[in-house]
Amino acid sequence: MSRVIELVEHAPALSVPLPEEIGRALAAGDMVDAAPDPYTPGRWSLRAGSKVGAVAFAAPGFGTPVTVRVTPKVPIARLFFLLGYALDPAGIWREGNVEVAEHRDLLPALAHAVERQVDRALRQGLLQGYRATEESSLVVRGRIRESEQIRRRFGAPLPVEVAYDEFTTDIAENRILRTAVERLLRLPGVPGDVRRRLLHQRARLADTDTLVRGQPLPKWQPTRLNSRYHHALHLARAVLDDTSVEHVVGGLHIDGFLFDMNKLFEDFVTVALREACRAGGRSARLQDPHHLDEASAIRMKPDLVLYGPSGAVCAVVDAKYKAEKRDGFPDADLYQMLAYCTALGLPEGHLVYAKGNAAHTAHAVRHAGIVIHQHTLDLDLDPSGLLADIEDLAARLVTTPRI
Repeated sequence: MSRVIELVEHAPALSVPLPEEIGRALAAGDMVDAAPDPYTPGRWSLRAGSKVGAVAFAAPGFGTPVTVRVTPKVPIARLFFLLGYALDPAGIWREGNVEVAEHRDLLPALAHAVERQVDRALRQGLLQGYRATEESSLVVRGRIRESEQIRRRFGAPLPVEVAYDEFTTDIAENRILRTAVERLLRLPGVPGDVRRRLLHQRARLADTDTLVRGQPLPKWQPTRLNSRYHHALHLARAVLDDTSVEHVVGGLHIDGFLFDMNKLFEDFVTVALREACRAGGRSARLQDPHHLDEASAIRMKPDLVLYGPSGAVCAVVDAKYKAEKRDGFPDADLYQMLAYCTALGLPEGHLVYAKGNAAHTAHAVRHAGIVIHQHTLDLDLDPSGLLADIEDLAARLVTTPRI
């Protein structure tokens, strides 16, 4: 059994007894803010920030393994809506096909959702397709790679360096699903019944290779042929793209999975605004690169830049999750947005926060003719309410006058 330390996202610090090795590992990482308790030896002060999920710490002869779990403030179903909409605005998130309401914790809900979608994807059997293969062979298949044959074989007739397209189940789509299943099976806190079903899915994908850790995910294109895989692939990407923790420090094995709520909120806001602003021939670019100075030496990348039908910039947006101070929004965000508006020649800029202590406000900058708006989104709203607020914000963006 593992000892579990429960924390809540952005809650006050908690003092807990911890072995020195685990405390130092937490302090060196970015999951939580960790520091020795100055008043009680052997205890550490832990405060969760915007990372949610669970990380397990164990070592041979170390004693009882310890799992640190950070619970999000938003309901699990709402978190999955934000995640899913950012990945696939027209997908399963509006159809109610991801059953997570029965799970109170993030990792069990994620594992359950992935397993269910993989099961649906594989009910008709594994998808097959052509995969480009290069290898050394004793028979000629496909085409001979002449330059490689000369470079590696020095004129020897066998083996032959060949390249061909192989019709196989070992394709990008199945590799992504297999790797996501393998990743979930190593995470702490996956319920036994879900783990058994994941083992069954792994067996179905046994003829597929897993992806090399740390390398980019292989590209796949949504088509009619792989349409039954789309939902499962979007969820698998969420497992493989987000923060995975798996390494060994001084004999201490660390394994876990974290969601960055900052990134999750930013992705949802920018994707939802992009979808809402498409009417009227407008287009939005996410993380759109620009330069602040005339010499193009200082780079800036606003979260979203909106372009009108003529191609002119008409709005700029930055999303900030839970970034406000106790007495309101941080001033640094205003300075950053002022720089964006100045460089892009805009009279207004928009900052979007998850709702907390402060309400919507607007600041007219002295001697600049620029107004900076600070909007809030209430994540306690149901999905339809959230999207309605996004529509209202998008309407404000597209009616912003130019100087």
